[in-house]
Amino acid sequence: MLAWLTAFTCSLAITLLVVHATKTRGALMLDSDTSGPQKFHARPVARVGGLGIFGGLLVALVPLWLIGPAAFKMAAALLVCGVPAFAAGLMEDVTKRVRPLHRLLAAAVSALLAIWVLDSAIVRTDIPGLDWFVAHAAGATLLTVFAVAGIANSINIIDGFNGLASMCVMIMLGALAYVAFQVGDPFVGTLALAGIGAVLGFFLWNYPAGLIFLGDGGAYFLGFFVAEISILLLVRNREVSPLFPLLVCIYPVFETLFSIYRRRVLRAVPPSMPDGIHLHSLIYRRLMRWAVGDTSARALTRRNSMTSPFLWLLCMISVVPAVLFWDSSAWNAVFLALFAILYVALYWRIVRFKVPRWMRALASRPPVVGHHEGPRA
Repeated sequence: MLAWLTAFTCSLAITLLVVHATKTRGALMLDSDTSGPQKFHARPVARVGGLGIFGGLLVALVPLWLIGPAAFKMAAALLVCGVPAFAAGLMEDVTKRVRPLHRLLAAAVSALLAIWVLDSAIVRTDIPGLDWFVAHAAGATLLTVFAVAGIANSINIIDGFNGLASMCVMIMLGALAYVAFQVGDPFVGTLALAGIGAVLGFFLWNYPAGLIFLGDGGAYFLGFFVAEISILLLVRNREVSPLFPLLVCIYPVFETLFSIYRRRVLRAVPPSMPDGIHLHSLIYRRLMRWAVGDTSARALTRRNSMTSPFLWLLCMISVVPAVLFWDSSAWNAVFLALFAILYVALYWRIVRFKVPRWMRALASRPPVVGHHEGPRA
């Protein structure tokens, strides 16, 4: 709990300092592009929220020493391994010139470093055929790099509205922390709690006001962090199903896979080409009808903040059964299939303007938003 509190307090303070600094002399750190297909804010906002999260976790290393010097060294090594992914994303946030491929390569480098330093490779999957592949060192390395870079990119994909990606990450880390303590692994559990604290410190400035964005640096680092904690949990505790982390992370992962299919197969465009028809974008455009016609910053912020809870619920739909059946690969496989069916059915309805009634009912009750707030993408 001390690690959580330390990470939260430091992240909260650092993020506040970043918000004030970028307002006065941080033009390079502002997201001034409000016209892109995935842009839903009306004024420039700082997009370097990852600084507070990384800083909070860095300071949280101090209470980790209480678990033991070995735990401290492993946690410090994990953060060092995440630097390439974080740095590449942060450079994109500041310069807007780092291509998606280069960010993916940086995440892959972070994954390779973690394999080398922490021996955190996926060596079992409970998937026929794939277990034979990861039984070889080269196969385990390839799958691990693919998984870590993929999850890092998937968190960036769902980072579209105030609090969306950050709350989903906290939900995922909460599941990982619960299972870690269930199997008697305080190191992984404490790391996950520290991650929740660091993200929460950012979240309070991001939702619902959108005073600062997570940015590519924050998104890629958090994806790396979640992926590596998941792998460490599996490596250190064989009773945990290897499909458990996949079910925990299936919302952003499936969103990414479905986006690739939609762009490459259905639209015949490059998978990296951005568009405005992610599930979260469709919910914003076709469900938040109570604000249609009002384009003021206050109205845009209200629509923005009402979009994320629908996706938090979608994330919870997979995380809850994952926590209940964390030691059963059979049940995890069943719920993975059910989630895929649910996602496609929901997307199909919304894209055809057939939004479920319960979603319409919830969307008709906008939250009360403070006067100081600004919009967020």
